[in-house]
Amino acid sequence: MLGKLLVRYLRPYWPLLIGVVVFQLIQSIASLYLPALNADIIDDGVAKGDTEFIMRTGAVMLLITLGQIAAAILAVYFGAKAAMALGRDLRASVFRRVGEFSEREVAHFGAPSLITRSTNDVQQVQMLVLMTCTILVSAPILSIGGVIMALREDLVLSWIMVVAVPVLLLAVGLIIVRMVPQFRKMQSRIDNVNRVLREQLTGIRVIRAFVREQRERERFEVANEELTDTALRAGRLFALMFPVVMLVLNVSSVAVLWFGAFRIEDGGMQVGSLIAFLSYLIQILMAVMMATFMAVLLPRATVSADRIGEVLETEPSVVAPVSPITEVASQGEVELRDATFAYPGAEAAVLHELSFRARPGKMTAIVGSTGAGKTTLVNLFPGSST
Repeated sequence: MLGKLLVRYLRPYWPLLIGVVVFQLIQSIASLYLPALNADIIDDGVAKGDTEFIMRTGAVMLLITLGQIAAAILAVYFGAKAAMALGRDLRASVFRRVGEFSEREVAHFGAPSLITRSTNDVQQVQMLVLMTCTILVSAPILSIGGVIMALREDLVLSWIMVVAVPVLLLAVGLIIVRMVPQFRKMQSRIDNVNRVLREQLTGIRVIRAFVREQRERERFEVANEELTDTALRAGRLFALMFPVVMLVLNVSSVAVLWFGAFRIEDGGMQVGSLIAFLSYLIQILMAVMMATFMAVLLPRATVSADRIGEVLETEPSVVAPVSPITEVASQGEVELRDATFAYPGAEAAVLHELSFRARPGKMTAIVGSTGAGKTTLVNLFPGSST
């Protein structure tokens, strides 16, 4: 469902997506080229005392950095514009479809769940698109390009990448596996908080009349505590991710400096090449971390997309007539003949073979005991197509 929604609602904004890819490509190429220029400054400028070479290469680096900044700004702008447009169109579609629902569909989903689906769930899909445009597009470019440029600087130290990248993937992957169930629970917990709060707001007079304030406070505290616990579990795991990444990153950096020092001592590597290799290793690990970070957003966005799709694919049970009556007399007549009504999943009908006529100018009283179906009968008329 996530792929279907993205294809459908991002199709009108394909020029923005092309702009994101182009500018992210420019930014990534600039990021990969800068460490090589820095290595040249160290090896050919500082080591030889060539001030002119340092100034000339530094000016080139400055121009590339300015171009990188401009490309990054434009990529984020186009990505944010596409993501916000997706969210706007998706919310509008959900709102229109809910507006077509009858009482049956609203009761099936529940008003709190429909509110969550049109707000929080749409936001999750929107955030996935935004982070994909700003992070995921550049991650494979930096990873592949970083490996190529690092091997170009020194082939012997490449074994550090072979060890560091799988270790980082394994560590972050284990954290994500534990985070996914918590994110799946969070959406239903948000529904529950909305449901309790909505019931309390709509029934505030009854709650006060029967002095049930304390009981309702306890209900809300339970729902709120469940959501808080789920969010805290996910937050603790998420907070653990960055120290793990920094640990792998710092250990890898120490390994590069340690073994690179022996390479420099043996004459097999220059100082600038070592600094460039370290920069490429950091870029590769950061790109891997960004890609795994997207794996955190994807499961939650997938769940949200499924919930949105359920609303959009549900057809209203009561549809507008082909030739609706747009002009009526000032007074009309309502008549039911052998009307029977049952709620979805109910064992028996609430109304059974009910017939009556409400004439204009006459008062019609609907009398019955509690649970007899008076409210059900009255609610039938606004949703009627006749």
